[in-house]
Amino acid sequence: MLNIKKYIRGIICFGFALILTLITQVFSHSKLTPVAQAAQTEIIVSAAASLTDVMKAIQPIYQKEKSDIKLIYNFGSSGSLQQQIEQGAPVDVFISAAPKQINELQEKGLLLDETRKDLLKNEMVLIIPKGESTIQRFEDLTADTVTKIAVGEPESVPAGKYAQEVLTSLNIFETIQPKQVYAKDVRQLLSYVETGNVDAGITFSSNAKFSDKVEIVATAPPESHSPIIYPIAVVKNSKNPEAAKGFLNFLSSNTAKSLFERYGFGLAN
Repeated sequence: MLNIKKYIRGIICFGFALILTLITQVFSHSKLTPVAQAAQTEIIVSAAASLTDVMKAIQPIYQKEKSDIKLIYNFGSSGSLQQQIEQGAPVDVFISAAPKQINELQEKGLLLDETRKDLLKNEMVLIIPKGESTIQRFEDLTADTVTKIAVGEPESVPAGKYAQEVLTSLNIFETIQPKQVYAKDVRQLLSYVETGNVDAGITFSSNAKFSDKVEIVATAPPESHSPIIYPIAVVKNSKNPEAAKGFLNFLSSNTAKSLFERYGFGLAN
């Protein structure tokens, strides 16, 4: 008799537990689904590799101000970014490290002409690994003890083209050409010097400013190379041209200008 009572009590307890579980599930499914957040508008920005650090610093500031915007960056050499745009890659904004790439895209009708403007300027410098002292000026690169000099690939990396101009102006290009080690972009160039894989490198001032592994030993005379200008424009096939224009306007704001200067860039205007 006692066992029967325990059995019945067990069934009752199990029944109550089952009912409570069902009630909980019903209420959990009957709760109102929160209103989904509005989808953010994505702006894809293709920017020269030398802009990597400053653009990453700008990203959270802009997205805080424009919570409906999501910035997506694509960094690389200006030449490779140009090719991507020519091949139809989804890009809203292009920032080149030289006018050449922007000019060619504009000639092909791939940019919104009215959005083009000069954004930044830069300098060319000679850098060496921290702690080395045998190289102090560009002319020292001709010494027999200097065997490897990092430069950007001149056809696709603007810094490489500017370096070529500097060396030609100083009448040492032919002498050191066999020593040149080509980098796919200025980030790779900096890495070559930081790791001591080369004796020196020629790059943008902004590219070396914050590295604690290299030393800037000389700045190229301004007249030794073409003006280093970073133009910007909205790509004609942008899916969000108005949002892209809004981002361009922000890059000309005092907030953005102070960041550019902090990261070693000059202002074009």
